Amino acid sequence: MSVRRAVARAFWRVSRWELRTERVPRGGAGILIGAPHTSNWDFVLMLGIAWEQDLPFRWLGKHTLFQGPAGPMMRALGGIPVDRRDPAGLVDDLVARMAAGERFYLVVTPEGTRSGSGWKSGFYRIARAANLPVTLGYVDRTTMTTGLGPTIELTGDVRADMDVVRAFYADKSGVVPARRTEPRLRDEGAPDAGSPDAT
Repeated sequence: MSVRRAVARAFWRVSRWELRTERVPRGGAGILIGAPHTSNWDFVLMLGIAWEQDLPFRWLGKHTLFQGPAGPMMRALGGIPVDRRDPAGLVDDLVARMAAGERFYLVVTPEGTRSGSGWKSGFYRIARAANLPVTLGYVDRTTMTTGLGPTIELTGDVRADMDVVRAFYADKSGVVPARRTEPRLRDEGAPDAGSPDAT
């Protein structure tokens, strides 16, 4: 057993949160959605979920998190810095990593803790461009449970795919229920959010 898995199992034994999780398909790569993302505590839960399954994973974070002495630790925890002032090329860069043989599960929080205006479509574009499955991770304060739900294959029918996502998250509240937003992409009317002009 790896050190990370041992740490995660110890964490879940003492945590007031209960881990109820499905196993991800063993393909070596995919998108893990973290939602509802309403608190920075979600990060701790995400580490516990991924480490318990010994998943190779990466996550996207504000570039400012990687500045100073915390930078090396954030990278060691799987972080990829993102400069939100200049996000151009991020999707292409991630797809290129996958194409070059780098295998990992990318953790994405599409709503953000301060969103309020729907989900960002980056996870959808990456999944479609790299032909990756999407696993629905969740946090639910009402039941004090967290983990990974089903893994789905996106079809390119954005609205139909998001209807599946909405159905899963309909009863999930997040750590701070008042901050929860509806899982809805801003471009659900587009024929395929994987197209280059999707926003």
